[in-house]
Amino acid sequence: MLGSAELVAFAPSTDLERSRAFYTDVAGLEFIEQTPFACVFRSGRTMVRVTAVAGFTPQPFTVLGWEVADIRAAVAELRGRGVEFLTFDTLPQDTDKIWTTPDGRIAWFHDPDGNVLSLTEFTGN
Repeated sequence: MLGSAELVAFAPSTDLERSRAFYTDVAGLEFIEQTPFACVFRSGRTMVRVTAVAGFTPQPFTVLGWEVADIRAAVAELRGRGVEFLTFDTLPQDTDKIWTTPDGRIAWFHDPDGNVLSLTEFTGN
């Protein structure tokens, strides 16, 4: 039933103004609207709702991720916008903090609330 329905993604935020600036100016998502309850963006065909919360504990795993054609170019562009990429001691990451898997490459970063976001380039090896 849901296989043909459009997906809506959610992420929590304690400061919608700060999140609006990050997801628009840094991540480059299309801003749709802001209400007292959420900032709404579009990423490709997916709606992303960054929802206002009074408080939360960021989780240590990815909550939103994007498939990119060229991860090195995407990492370089986001770094140019002030994004710092994450290092995980348990993963062999290269100098760009990219982990190579059998199927692709992944890099992680935080949004202003500490949510873990990712970039993935599938290589089909």
